[in-house]
Amino acid sequence: MSFAPTGAVNGATVAGLTSPTYTVTTDTPPNNNAKQFAILAVGGTQVGVDVHTVSKPFTVTMFRPATLRQLPQANATTGVVKNVPNNTYKIITRKGASPAANQVPLTARITTTIEVPAGTDTYEPEDIKAMLSCHIGILSNQSSGIGDTVLSGVL
Repeated sequence: MSFAPTGAVNGATVAGLTSPTYTVTTDTPPNNNAKQFAILAVGGTQVGVDVHTVSKPFTVTMFRPATLRQLPQANATTGVVKNVPNNTYKIITRKGASPAANQVPLTARITTTIEVPAGTDTYEPEDIKAMLSCHIGILSNQSSGIGDTVLSGVL
């Protein structure tokens, strides 16, 4: 299944939010190599959290490479593949937030970049899946601590 969040998505546990959910709907992506979703409703207890608007965006966008790269041929003499290219994917979450009272909202961003060496997707897909599982699991497991660090600056 490709990247296609639908309906209400459960948010990770973060101090101050109770059972957060986010209702997503398909939005217009910035280019043909992307899918974008806007958050039009929030659930659980999220006092003061705004949904997507023009002036305060709340979107999640996933980009794939414009051209998917393949593993080049190995050197006929040495059998070594040199200069293995990467296929780079990005997921960007944007959320508008005001920096102070009576101020214009600014856009906060989270960018996750996933670099997959060409060929690993077919030769060792389980390792790529394990990498993603671990990365997303740690982000989810540590979401409250990451939030504390982002707000306090204490790592």
